[in-house]
Amino acid sequence: MDPKEISIEQYNYPLPDGRIARHPLAQRDACKLLVSNTDGSIDDRIFNELPALLPTDAIMVCNNTRVINARVRMNKDSGAAIEIFCLEPEAPADYERNFASTGPCSWQCLVGNSKKWKEGALHRRIEVDGKGEVVLSAERTGRSDTASVVEFSWNRSDISFSEIIGAAGEIPIPPYLNRESEEGDATDYQTVFSEIEGSVAAPTAGLHFTPELLEAIDRTGIERREVTLHVGAGTFRPVKAAMIGGHDMHSEFITVGRDMIEGLRDKGERPVVAVGTTSVRTLESLYHIGCLISRGEWTGELGQWYAYDSAHPALSVAESMEAILARLDSLGEDTLMAHTRIIIAPGYRYRIVDGMITNFHQPQSTLLLLVSAFIGDSWRALYDHALAGDYRFLSYGDACLLFPHRQ
Repeated sequence: MDPKEISIEQYNYPLPDGRIARHPLAQRDACKLLVSNTDGSIDDRIFNELPALLPTDAIMVCNNTRVINARVRMNKDSGAAIEIFCLEPEAPADYERNFASTGPCSWQCLVGNSKKWKEGALHRRIEVDGKGEVVLSAERTGRSDTASVVEFSWNRSDISFSEIIGAAGEIPIPPYLNRESEEGDATDYQTVFSEIEGSVAAPTAGLHFTPELLEAIDRTGIERREVTLHVGAGTFRPVKAAMIGGHDMHSEFITVGRDMIEGLRDKGERPVVAVGTTSVRTLESLYHIGCLISRGEWTGELGQWYAYDSAHPALSVAESMEAILARLDSLGEDTLMAHTRIIIAPGYRYRIVDGMITNFHQPQSTLLLLVSAFIGDSWRALYDHALAGDYRFLSYGDACLLFPHRQ
């Protein structure tokens, strides 16, 4: 199957508005868990039963990204409201350096009410916890068809941009929740293992974990590992092209440490269970990055369609990881930093991921394509079962544990 010729209409299903969870459950791990087994059977479980449902020799991989207060509201002197939605750092382009900046820094941003802000700087007084008042300024320094470059500056050199956006911004909950951010979202929309700032959307499959559940998983002997993928606003962008070959995937920034890469190289037959589609995309991207490095063709970003290239060298996972490690050695580095635009759709062959924990996704979305590539057309039976069984959908909804079906 040529994935470029897949009609997105094939991945439509009726999702009543009332089935979209507006808020999470009070107890994160008390949500429902729909299990799709290797024999194609379906089980209804509770998420806190997860330790008994995972292979005892599994490697469970989580995305440790942390959602930033990416939505910043400003006003012109005239009173016109301008909303600035920070997407990714422009200068410094490195996330860590940008957040640590104590002077001007720039971001690629979406601008709401853009026509009202043609020129000039916007100013806003904010209170930074424990440090008092700061005057934040924003100036539009460039624009394209899809985003604007906004330079932020402030009048205190003892305060970092991380502190500024923490005080000035709001958690950007998904648009399909059809409500404003609330105080509780600041906690609810972060995973308990969130650590590295950068996402504008949560890796929502991870929202179901609690510290107690992670401890229970550790007691089984399952090995927990972490990667970082900073989720961009493009994750909410619907597929508008009739065929997915006409859809441009958004670029997302990933970082993977040497220990994770070495663990994949040496894992043997141990199964890898990815928590969330962001971990899936990171792990599968990692394999293809190693293949590009082995060919001397790595440029820093994995293209959307490389995985389907007939010239793909099809290395083993160990060979691919070894190529990445050799590159890190040559550069004297311990962390791979890259961008990925990979699209995982029916016709894709999974190289690293053997199981995945994920939520229920929007109709006609690239995330639903990813699920279909993993369990085939049985996604329909799974979603029909969930709709009939009063499961809650999307970011604050219930979860699935998926294993590929064996013939």
